[in-house]
Amino acid sequence: MSVSRVPPLAALAAFYFSYFAFQGLFGPFWSLYLEALSFSPLQISVLMSLSTLARIVSPVFWGWMADRSGKRRSIIFWTSLASAACFVLVALQTGFWGMFATLALGFFFWAAALPLAEATTSQLTRSQPGRYSRIRVWGSIGFVCLASIGGYLLEWVSLASLPWLLFGLLSLVVLAGWTVPEAAMEKRSRQQDSMLATVRQPRVLALFSCCFLLAFAMGPYYSFYSLGLKEAGYDKAATGWLWSVGVMAEILVFWQMPRIMARVSLERLMLASLLVSALRFALIASLLAVPALAVLAQLGHAFTFGVHHAASVGLIHRMFSEQQQARGQGLYTVASFGVGGSLGGLLGGALWQHGGVALTFGISTAAALLGAAVCVKWLRPQAVAH
Repeated sequence: MSVSRVPPLAALAAFYFSYFAFQGLFGPFWSLYLEALSFSPLQISVLMSLSTLARIVSPVFWGWMADRSGKRRSIIFWTSLASAACFVLVALQTGFWGMFATLALGFFFWAAALPLAEATTSQLTRSQPGRYSRIRVWGSIGFVCLASIGGYLLEWVSLASLPWLLFGLLSLVVLAGWTVPEAAMEKRSRQQDSMLATVRQPRVLALFSCCFLLAFAMGPYYSFYSLGLKEAGYDKAATGWLWSVGVMAEILVFWQMPRIMARVSLERLMLASLLVSALRFALIASLLAVPALAVLAQLGHAFTFGVHHAASVGLIHRMFSEQQQARGQGLYTVASFGVGGSLGGLLGGALWQHGGVALTFGISTAAALLGAAVCVKWLRPQAVAH
């Protein structure tokens, strides 16, 4: 299929769908697969954190390559292909160090594609505020499709088939990556391309601090939420549906984001995401065994991810020049899903055996509240120059 025959935004929607379909199966069920291989809670937290640890190094390196070469699409395709190949090796591992090595390599390539796709989508939708979210919502749809049927699918084919199912989804990412468009960039200038000067701005530092703290709070969620549900008495199907409830709320808010952004500043959306997230994690920490409140907490994912991510991408697109977009989105991935998510997930592994859900998600609540304080102090709304 010729890339030119695929409408640019439709191609990006297909990429998001397949990319997050992989996450929809990996996120809720990979910790259960690792537990079935008899890994300890600490080993599980380390292995689950590899996807976030990869986002510390990978996005900066590949973002730099993309901004220098201007070939985002090629990098998206080839890194996705390499990631799929690595998951063949992952499927053959049963020991900790073999699993560690193959997952680490696979996620180094896997983490490259998303920031580049985000930069392309932001660039192609820059004239229509909020349109980005209408494209990004297809990632949430892909996630919820696999999360909602994943429990039933694994009951049917067995948990041991999970790595091969994930390989199949990564193969779809490769096919979608081939159709992603190349967004042309203006010629760079030294003055425009002062990346260090941009990053040193107080508002940029405050933004990345908020992103770090919310991702830190989310780290234990990605690693231990499913295990917490299991301890509270939920089966695999209920686990998949609870993950899906969160993403369905995320889908709704993504679809409404053009209207929301027309009325509320990005800075206020950031603050709302942090405050609602603190409430959500407090409910998980204390009342996870109550089904109605478990559902209510999952509805908060509309803010924890949907509102937060849309506000973050919008603010980064505003704060970084066109020639800095891939690196800007890469740094966002590093600060949030990379450093923040990794540290949060690793701390969750250390705390889980001592305090379980209550202690682990209590720390998440505190981190989200600290992020809200940073937002109030240093990330206030300001007029945008036209």
